[in-house]
Amino acid sequence: MFNDFGGRVLTLGIDIGSSTSKCAVMKNGSELLSEAMIPSGTGTSGPARALEAVFRGSGLTRTDICASAATGYGRNSVPDEAALTFSELTCHSKGAAFLCPGVRTVIDIGGQDSKVLSLSKDGRLVNFVMNDKCAAGTGRFLEVMARILELGLDEMGRLDALAEGRVDIASTCTVFAESEVISRLSQGVNISDLLAGIHRSVAVRAASLARRLGVVEPVFMTGGVSRNGGVLRALGEELGLEVITHEKAQLAGAIGAAICAYEHINNRLKGERQ
Repeated sequence: MFNDFGGRVLTLGIDIGSSTSKCAVMKNGSELLSEAMIPSGTGTSGPARALEAVFRGSGLTRTDICASAATGYGRNSVPDEAALTFSELTCHSKGAAFLCPGVRTVIDIGGQDSKVLSLSKDGRLVNFVMNDKCAAGTGRFLEVMARILELGLDEMGRLDALAEGRVDIASTCTVFAESEVISRLSQGVNISDLLAGIHRSVAVRAASLARRLGVVEPVFMTGGVSRNGGVLRALGEELGLEVITHEKAQLAGAIGAAICAYEHINNRLKGERQ
């Protein structure tokens, strides 16, 4: 029923977010073979480009894949590529547990929302809380700030590390915060100190979500914002503990989707044997 490639069961996970498309190919649900990430999300050419890149990078073709699953905002937009769909919560839980075995709390700050997941000792999703009503505290907020400061997103964390103080941002709304940052710039404040305040603003909101759920260590951060060392540091300070991440943390959703596809195959085969 399913292709047998020398004992390899290959599955594909596709995570289509609001601003980024990610793909991951897994072997037997436990080994990451290939990944791709394109900075364009749902409604764009991003998903197709990410799929092309993940196959090009692995030397595989679509016929090598036993099952595919999609997650994220655009998970229903690729029915021809992924017959299976799973929630972001499920996929990020499994992806985080793969990247950080033993993780108990996952903080995901994506392009349009933030969520905190509570995992059991064996990596199962137990509870969650989300903030998807406001752009403040998300990757979108940081994109707006980067545009004002004329910085690349990757530069923000590096410059934050040079801060000698912190210029706090009082506004809780992205629109008002934008005006506040422009006003601060006109006052000649230090950019690094201003970035420290911007990153703390994001961290405060994420930490508030985490406290509502209850924080159990280890704490692992996923999503595109996990690449920003300034937010990572600020979040650790707000929570009073170490927040860890991984160089592939932004791929957690895609990895989790590929794992879900593998588990779907196993469950289906078990059902056929009974």
